[in-house]
Amino acid sequence: MSNTPFEALACPLDGEPLRQGDGAWRCAAGHGFDIARQGYVNLLPVQHKRSRDPGDSKDMVAARRRFLEAGHYRPITEAVSRIVLAQAPAGATLRCLDAGCGEGYYLRELTRYWQARADDERALTLLGVDISKWAVLAAAKRHEAATWVVGTNAHLPVQDSSLDVVLCLFGFPVYPEFARVLKPGGVLLRVDAGPDHLRELREIIYPSLKPPRADDETLPPGFTPLSREVLRDTIDLDGAEPIADLLAMTPHLHRAKAEGRERAAALESLTVTLDVRLTQWVSHPVG
Repeated sequence: MSNTPFEALACPLDGEPLRQGDGAWRCAAGHGFDIARQGYVNLLPVQHKRSRDPGDSKDMVAARRRFLEAGHYRPITEAVSRIVLAQAPAGATLRCLDAGCGEGYYLRELTRYWQARADDERALTLLGVDISKWAVLAAAKRHEAATWVVGTNAHLPVQDSSLDVVLCLFGFPVYPEFARVLKPGGVLLRVDAGPDHLRELREIIYPSLKPPRADDETLPPGFTPLSREVLRDTIDLDGAEPIADLLAMTPHLHRAKAEGRERAAALESLTVTLDVRLTQWVSHPVG
């Protein structure tokens, strides 16, 4: 098993291939993007930003890092790693993007899983893209084996047909972009919350729960369904900090009213349900 750098980046201004050299990535037109001291590159031009500092804040990134590194989502991580590893035939190089990578936990765990189980000459090439500079900075500090990029799923700075796997884990899918960057036959893996995911926490912070949404059966253009798994488990949170971290790393932090957040802050322990859907699609040329 070996890790190889991801080199199929594209200029966010003109879409042309980027080449790395002299501490920067540059395209043939002369657009240059410096590599930060921590090892990541910012490929998010100002016209692709919706705010001055988009994405998760520094505090949200820190909360997610503490919660995930405590192992609370290990069942999800192991399922994701198993699915990704199954896509790599012996002797091949597997190129995988985590689209909305956060602080890099899932790619770090994928590398660990790969190292523990791979017994041949397969190579792993990893790319993490997130719109939050704080998330990418945290990822780059902790995992040098991947390429880390500040960017947006809406305009992925990635060359066409360059990836074997795209991960969208509790994120915002942009199917046309995912189809563009995947090779024909490449796999898109989405992980989404099921109707009972974190139900116990939601029952505490909200006066009542909305009925679960009906599953969207619309087939994304450019994809063929492959498989779907349901993962259910429970996790025990002991102490106020992991409960606060869980709330801080979810959209519920901003959706709940002050009274609901106060009820959560008063808890010293909580058992919550994990209920997620792992859906795979295979990419194929559109038209």
